Amino acid sequence: MVKRPTVLSFEEAEIRSSVIKALAHPVRLIIVDLLKDGEKRFWEIKKAFGADKSTISKHLSVLKAAGIVSSRRHGGDMIYRLEVPCIVDFFACVTAVIENSVRRQAMCLCKDRRG
Repeated sequence: MVKRPTVLSFEEAEIRSSVIKALAHPVRLIIVDLLKDGEKRFWEIKKAFGADKSTISKHLSVLKAAGIVSSRRHGGDMIYRLEVPCIVDFFACVTAVIENSVRRQAMCLCKDRRG
């Protein structure tokens, strides 16, 4: 009997899409990158941007709602961490897509110049 490949359901695609949407902002991508090496206090994250507290809090809330980031209170500080650190593997894949696209565009430019 031949096993047919499983096709992604629409519901599962929607769930994946919500996680990807949560990452779809430069500030949130930087926050995830800041957290890849371990936990950070709120003020450490805020310091990386120079933005106001409410703006950073909103971005962290989006990441928390998507299950990407979690937080805990330590004294007067909120400490944030990646809930699933393998999310940075996704970044490596995105970088590979960008590099491949740049290579393909460069090849096209070279062909155009020779033609």
